[in-house]
Amino acid sequence: MIGAILILAAEAPAASAGLTIDWASVWAVLCNLITIVSVTAGVIFVLSGTIGVLRLPDFFTRLHAAGMTDTLGAELILIGLIFQADKVSAEPWQMIAKLLLVAFFLFVTSPTATHAIAHAAYRSGEKPLLGKWRAPEVE
Repeated sequence: MIGAILILAAEAPAASAGLTIDWASVWAVLCNLITIVSVTAGVIFVLSGTIGVLRLPDFFTRLHAAGMTDTLGAELILIGLIFQADKVSAEPWQMIAKLLLVAFFLFVTSPTATHAIAHAAYRSGEKPLLGKWRAPEVE
């Protein structure tokens, strides 16, 4: 409802002045802006995950950094690609459906795989560092 009011408000002065708003151009600029923001944020998350893997002290914190940031970074990059699908393909809905399918499977499988790897490492005897960079005491 608010969107319709804004559209009518934008068209009223333009119609009286003889000016028209090219909504296709506005949508194209908005899609490009969303793509730039989304892909940039995704790349920042992926790079921060890479830095986390290199800098964190033990296996579990490295796995957490990689699993969380890579999932979010990849999802943001896919969102950016979805907004560019109409510029690449004559049938954008097919490409959008494929990208959404990839995003869904990534959203489901990446945290599941991270949990499975962490659980397997813990069961095989890998212990997390507790406190300030020290191993837990065994009684």
